[in-house]
Amino acid sequence: MTTTVDTSCTTEAMATTPTSQDEARAQLDAHLREIIEWHFNPETGCPFWLDWAGKNFDPRSEVQSWDDITKFPHFEDDWLRFEQPQRWVPKPYEGRPYTIFETGGTTGMPKQRIGWDDYKFDYEQFSEILDDEAFPRGGHWLMMGPTGPRRLRLAIEHLAMHRGCSCYFVDLDPRWVKKVIKAGHGDQAKAYMEHVIDQAMLIIKHRKVQALFTTPKLLESLADQISIPEAGIKGVFCGGTEMNPQNVRFLCEEILEGETKLMPTYGNTLMGLAHCKPTFADEGYSVTYYAPQPRAVTRVVNPDKTDETVGYDEWGRVELTTLTRELFLPRFLERDEAIRRAPFGPRYLWDGVGEVRPYAKEKKKIVEGVY
Repeated sequence: MTTTVDTSCTTEAMATTPTSQDEARAQLDAHLREIIEWHFNPETGCPFWLDWAGKNFDPRSEVQSWDDITKFPHFEDDWLRFEQPQRWVPKPYEGRPYTIFETGGTTGMPKQRIGWDDYKFDYEQFSEILDDEAFPRGGHWLMMGPTGPRRLRLAIEHLAMHRGCSCYFVDLDPRWVKKVIKAGHGDQAKAYMEHVIDQAMLIIKHRKVQALFTTPKLLESLADQISIPEAGIKGVFCGGTEMNPQNVRFLCEEILEGETKLMPTYGNTLMGLAHCKPTFADEGYSVTYYAPQPRAVTRVVNPDKTDETVGYDEWGRVELTTLTRELFLPRFLERDEAIRRAPFGPRYLWDGVGEVRPYAKEKKKIVEGVY
């Protein structure tokens, strides 16, 4: 007799929308237990986590609530660099081809994450918060950004198609740009940026584009060529780098001329996509993001004592925990720091991260290039 195991993204713990912080916490605790059971049960877990439990402890008995998450050590970068992809396949997914997504890769072997449907679910959730006037349904979008092995390309196309849209793409290879900048070849980086903008201009000139996904530097370069509102672009997703209040104000008021709507974005291959607090323009253009809890949870921690969170409105390092059936990733220390922000109800009944920027101790190592 064959047992069919549900591998869908939506779990019982997420069936209802919480209406209070206590309900949101209870939902997170229930979801955490469910994901722990999935990844550490020999019938459903992947080889990596089952082997890890055999050498350390069984989280199914030790981890019962979010308060127990610190029983896990920090997830190590090299686990995603050097473990073979098959080691991360949960048993119910065996035999099902997976997509391989990469992050980074500027200085060596990139981290790799395998996946099936997580990115689709993440971006369908994100679609729910979009303004239909700024990001019209049934139109055409343009993405100027990294494609290749990155999750972002498929995710943006899925988001567009979920909203009845089609998407044009202008490819970007940030690894090459960072490499030439690090080697001191600024002229080559500038020429590459011009090459990207030329391609985007050609599409915008001959096709009706209503929404744009790009990075702040590319957006500024595009605005040197055209008026973005006059080109018919109603909304812009913008992310991939530090966006402090001065940057955000400049983009909104000067680059987008107060007419095209800006949607700051923060996310990555491991997290999914956080949601931007919509009132940032009324708060001095200080942007706060809320992770898509309970599927992903961020904490802003004391860099020297990472079991501890910092106080509200204080700076700390961003720690990510991803909790889906496709990926369990506990306590991953991002290369970002942020301000810990309070919950924002009624939609975001958990902590947010504000003014995200490269972590100070890592900043000298990071070359942002065309980001």
